[in-house]
Amino acid sequence: MGWVRSALLGMAAVAALSAQQAELALTDAAADRFAALALRCVRQEYPNKLDHVMNGGGEVKSPRDLHPAFYGCFDWHSSVHGHWMLVRLLREHPGMVRAAEIRQVLDENLAPERMAVEVAYLGQENRRSFERTYGWAWLLKLSAELRTWDDPSAQRWAAALQPLAEALAGQFKAFLPKQTYPIRTGVHPNTAFSLDLALDYARAAKDAALEALILDRARTWFGRDRQGPVAWEPGGEDFLSPCLEEAALMSRVLPAPTYRRWLGGFLPGLPKGLVPAVVSDRTDPKIVHLDGLNLSRARALRRIALALGPADPRAAALIRLADQHARASLPHLASGSYEGEHWLATFAVRMLSER
Repeated sequence: MGWVRSALLGMAAVAALSAQQAELALTDAAADRFAALALRCVRQEYPNKLDHVMNGGGEVKSPRDLHPAFYGCFDWHSSVHGHWMLVRLLREHPGMVRAAEIRQVLDENLAPERMAVEVAYLGQENRRSFERTYGWAWLLKLSAELRTWDDPSAQRWAAALQPLAEALAGQFKAFLPKQTYPIRTGVHPNTAFSLDLALDYARAAKDAALEALILDRARTWFGRDRQGPVAWEPGGEDFLSPCLEEAALMSRVLPAPTYRRWLGGFLPGLPKGLVPAVVSDRTDPKIVHLDGLNLSRARALRRIALALGPADPRAAALIRLADQHARASLPHLASGSYEGEHWLATFAVRMLSER
């Protein structure tokens, strides 16, 4: 009967694995839970953290006056990527309970007249560094999502958004050649993270000039990197891994054999030493960044594993580590604290939708 016991144990292991994978699936029910977090704040003007250089007393205005499309979710970039998440969820889960509410919000905020105000804001004096480059990249990601969806409403929203997308694509083209050094931080200005998002837009919009520029900059900045200091991570307020974001980007830039060699030189010990970050206080607006780090690491680790391919002995371990990171933070997205609730779901949806 030993074989029966072994078979039963094997079936139990498979069932346990299936249950674990189900926890990391983006189901209709999960989509509704994530959407609820964004819908709660995309129309919520306050509290609000403006990135606004005032040129005079006449520019002392409310967030909604300055940014009638993206005034909610605490700051401009969080509002933008909250809209991306809503579009992604609606696209992948059209039968979700909150589908009609999502469409109503997108009709309101992505209306042409609101987009015109956003475009005009970018053209004003002292706006060149507004949301550079994190907010720029998320806006392009939103545009890419809409452009590649053959839903009539999505095409209407994409058309309304396009002048803003073109303006920011232009700012990328003007700025990247002047950026002598990449920014290797674990928070918003991280260059590799923004290039990854912007590359999605360049390919969706068939913007060959932007795509070529991104690929050139990535190779120039990161192609010769060796011995990435992953042991120094994380910083106490990181929501991105500088080393893993770079490695995830380069998986899209380099041919597979070249990438495997490059990764061996850049992160020779991967995946050893990486463990999920500990989040001690989810009411602290900086410490809760570490939940975002776990989610963005999970996405990056899986991206790296897929680029290596199943024959590479590192791949399976990277995927297991990615799932450990995801499970460390997914249960805590609806923490009851606005500090995390206004943005973390976006990172969860991006991670899960790439699985």
